[in-house]
Amino acid sequence: MAFEAFFLPASAGQRLALFHAPQASEKPHGAVVYVHPFAEELNKSRHMAALQARAMAAAGYAVLQIDLLGCGDSSGDFGDATWEDWLADVALACDWLQRRTAAPLWLWGQRTGCLLAIEAANRMERPVNLLFWQPVVSGKQFLQRFLRLKIAAEMLGGDGKGMMERMRSQLRRGEAAEIAGYLLSSTLAGSLENAELMLSHRSCRVEWIEISSKSDGGLSPVAVARLSQWQAAGHHVRGISVNGPAFWQTVEITECPALLEASIMAMSGIEST
Repeated sequence: MAFEAFFLPASAGQRLALFHAPQASEKPHGAVVYVHPFAEELNKSRHMAALQARAMAAAGYAVLQIDLLGCGDSSGDFGDATWEDWLADVALACDWLQRRTAAPLWLWGQRTGCLLAIEAANRMERPVNLLFWQPVVSGKQFLQRFLRLKIAAEMLGGDGKGMMERMRSQLRRGEAAEIAGYLLSSTLAGSLENAELMLSHRSCRVEWIEISSKSDGGLSPVAVARLSQWQAAGHHVRGISVNGPAFWQTVEITECPALLEASIMAMSGIEST
């Protein structure tokens, strides 16, 4: 299925974008902007994101994928990017897509991309639907795990003792830290640490999908608690779990076919069986 690849002009440089035109109907069912995950999780997820974008287009959705500042083939270095830069990129992608179609807007986030998507949605004047893939609920906890990648590498070299505190001190002094080949700025680290998955009244729907390696695996306790909280507040939210590999962290590039089908069904409002 053909797609349009182009560079979207931004305030700083340009962003690589891939547009998948809706195939199944003349009037799109929705306009979808993909908000990708953090660092190496982005690279591990590209294949699944491409498969899902094509599936969405085949089902009648207009889909725009964008590499955020300093990521992939977009302008800038990862170490120079800020959370506000990335939020501006999400808004830029939404503006571009909304000029192409008046269909209902969806932000499709994966992992930390869900944190960006929900904050971007909270800032928008119009209602936004949200599709979450394995969302990160706490940026603070994610940052902690990301920093541990450095500790693991240093421990292999016999120098892991006290590494976490040294990195924390380095970031508090405003210095960048190199983690798993990515230069993490103190500004981005601070913003990520403060990010939480909090829903505002402006969002219309939330479709939360988690991936479990167990065939009978359900939603995580964290997901159940957050969804229950939102439902009690009157939000239209649903959550499901599908069986498959954690493709964003596997050594080899892997697929999760059940996730592709579940996402289309969730966006269409169809109850999974």
